[in-house]
Amino acid sequence: MIDWDDVRYFLAAARGGSVRAAAARLGVNHSTVLRRIAQLEERLGAQMFEKLPSGYRLTAAGEEVLDLATQMEASSHQLETRVFGRDQSARGLLRVTLPPFLATHLLMPDLADFARLHRDIEMEILSSGELANLTNREADVAIRIVADRKTLPLNLHGLKGPELFSGVYMSRDRLAAWRAGTPDPIRWIGIDNHGIPDWAREGEVPVTGVPFRTPDAETQIIAAHQGIGITKLPCFVGDADPLLVRVPGIDVPMHGTLWLLTQGETRKTKRVRLFTEFVSRRLAAYAPLLSGLSISRD
Repeated sequence: MIDWDDVRYFLAAARGGSVRAAAARLGVNHSTVLRRIAQLEERLGAQMFEKLPSGYRLTAAGEEVLDLATQMEASSHQLETRVFGRDQSARGLLRVTLPPFLATHLLMPDLADFARLHRDIEMEILSSGELANLTNREADVAIRIVADRKTLPLNLHGLKGPELFSGVYMSRDRLAAWRAGTPDPIRWIGIDNHGIPDWAREGEVPVTGVPFRTPDAETQIIAAHQGIGITKLPCFVGDADPLLVRVPGIDVPMHGTLWLLTQGETRKTKRVRLFTEFVSRRLAAYAPLLSGLSISRD
């Protein structure tokens, strides 16, 4: 009988294109992946991969096994979610994935309230910029910012939340210094390499310096605190920060809509239902803050 764990290692290597990528994805060392693949090859009596300078390429036998292994994986996930869905106990593990800003600047007090209300539910908060795969049970509930509803996977159950708006912010002290005629350049503080937006160069407080980039959201905020320049933030972050102020003359753009997402049978479990109902109520109460209407505009 084929060991499902061996198949998992084979799938990771096939999808990642290398043993190193598979090891990183599965959180094991290089030799473990090689050993598992060798066990599968020995069991099937066929070589799965051809090693090339650029990485691993599937053999003809490997291509055939990949198709069947993918079906095995889908069946395994289906079995897991159906059994999980029958669990109506308000105890056990609950894994929630959400963007870092939402966790640290908005929902952590609510997550703490939920944990106090349900002391037997073990909470695991996955706060990352990467999207967890609900179908593969990497999380039970996802709170996501969605720009276009049509991009939501059809197999996910969605509960629509409030709309989320962004603003452009800078240090209060830096704005006062600019109004006083301080000649220091104002930089665009960005999180990617997309360059400086045209409106940032042409606004009431124009960007005059070269970009300042950081992929880390908290570093982005601290850079704005230090007067480096202007940056785009969710309104619930920027409006709540006493050291920041909205840059005058720039409209507040819509960032997306918050959705609570669950998958298949998983959403029928009691702890998932308790959590989604609880958080949806809290998000609804935050609607003015999320839309940028909680303060008067400068």
